[in-house]
Amino acid sequence: MKAIIVPEYGKPEVLTYTEIDIPKIKSNQILIKVEKTSVNYADVKARYGQGGNGRFPFIPGLDAAGVIVETGSEITRFQKGDRVIAFPAEGSYAEYIAADENLTFSIPDEVNFETAAACPTVSFLSYKMLEDIARLEKGETVLVHSAAGGVGTTAIQMAKILGAGIVIGTVGSEAKVPVALEAGADHVVVYERENFADKVNSLTEGEGADIILDSLAGPITQQNFGCLADYGRMIQFGNSTGETGVIKTNHLHKSCRSVLGYSLGTTRKKRPETLSETANQVMHYLKEGRLNVQIGHRFPLEEAAAAHKLIESRHSTGKILLNIR
Repeated sequence: MKAIIVPEYGKPEVLTYTEIDIPKIKSNQILIKVEKTSVNYADVKARYGQGGNGRFPFIPGLDAAGVIVETGSEITRFQKGDRVIAFPAEGSYAEYIAADENLTFSIPDEVNFETAAACPTVSFLSYKMLEDIARLEKGETVLVHSAAGGVGTTAIQMAKILGAGIVIGTVGSEAKVPVALEAGADHVVVYERENFADKVNSLTEGEGADIILDSLAGPITQQNFGCLADYGRMIQFGNSTGETGVIKTNHLHKSCRSVLGYSLGTTRKKRPETLSETANQVMHYLKEGRLNVQIGHRFPLEEAAAAHKLIESRHSTGKILLNIR
């Protein structure tokens, strides 16, 4: 089969389009013929060696959509021909993937492969953070950083679906403002042009945001406390700035504010059973048309390096897809 492999850590140019063996499945796994897969910033970090195990070559990629072509002897919920999304065992930039049954989920007939391929990481992540971790209550104000990206545009919509009152997004440039507004943000702040904490406080009459989704870390984490409401919850789920954020204890106890961490990757490894209900809800929203995962860019599999260059440039908007067939 054709696949993208990483033979060594490095820049996008290390991504190699080549022929490798189709994976052999275990008794609790499913073999899927991939239609489309998505590009996530975690793929870039893996290519540079952040969180990697040093075993080469490896296939990057977190999720994919396709059709089941083989099932292991222990499989009970799926059969050959089913349309599914999955978080594979060994990367998704390939024509075929092997996935555990508990990390494979059915695609409703009403949802096409492109939408399905774009949704797993960003939709599951957004739902888990807002519903299960932050416990969003109806009418609360939500601040979403990197609001024009794949997670950002999805989280804005998910916040609205789950009952948020005001959703405020931040973006790095004026060109990205329309993308966040189209996703449903009530207000968008260009953080390189104005202080986002001051703007959030102004928009909320000094109350601040009840929930802040922070994937940036670095100085942004510290600045978040300038606009996090009393009893507010900051969800920290990444460090795309490459810097460590600073959290001071005196920012928490008196104001009853909380900082909560979340990783979809850790959840897939250690608590995959908690994603079943998440998948049901996400697919329900997609089927009803309430959730529209925004796709900004499409590349053929062999141009994965170009897709990585784009996501690293910070000029991408929405999700980036790789077309396998």
